[in-house]
Amino acid sequence: MTTHTAPAPPAKNAATPAAPTPAAVKHSAAEDILGILTGTFAASLGLFLLKSSEAVTGGTAGLALLVSYSIPLPFGVIFMAVNLPFFALAVWKKGWNFALRTVAAVAVVSVLSSVHPAALGAVQIDPLYAVFGGNLLAGVGLLILFRHKSSLGGFNILALVLQERLNWRAGYVQLILDVAIVLAAFAFVGPLVVLLSAAGATLLNFVLALNHRPGRYLGE
Repeated sequence: MTTHTAPAPPAKNAATPAAPTPAAVKHSAAEDILGILTGTFAASLGLFLLKSSEAVTGGTAGLALLVSYSIPLPFGVIFMAVNLPFFALAVWKKGWNFALRTVAAVAVVSVLSSVHPAALGAVQIDPLYAVFGGNLLAGVGLLILFRHKSSLGGFNILALVLQERLNWRAGYVQLILDVAIVLAAFAFVGPLVVLLSAAGATLLNFVLALNHRPGRYLGE
């Protein structure tokens, strides 16, 4: 009688081939334009909610909000001026493509910061809703901009550079930098608003830390 023996199972320590890394799918020009417009709209609407309740957030947006509470200039003008020194960093570390997209995004947010009040008028918003809703919208807007190789300048650029060079999470880097901005708000607004603003800034950066990890998103 002929007997058949089952083939021996592969050794446990045998090397298994690594799965091939999927190729990144490049965004088209139309996708980049729509992505940047969507991101800037969401971020600017979030900033409008924050300004309506006299709250603050982190980054240059938060710095511009603080300045706008003490200087009678439009937020958009202040926001553009605060970001000017960071454009050179964007060109040096990220290249002209990223820098020009960032300039465009900052310019659109500056324009939309005047469009929202004109369209919605003066609104009374519960501070809790304004702070958390505003920071959530700003975080989603920034995430969209990051994924289309853009940003809102300022600390966003520095955080992205540190993530790419040192593998530090952009959201956590941004959070550390934002603490100083939020603490400075004690000179302009009440303690309760500052505490709410700190919680809102944490939410914004938590959104970035969870969703903007190296290697997770393969679009270009």
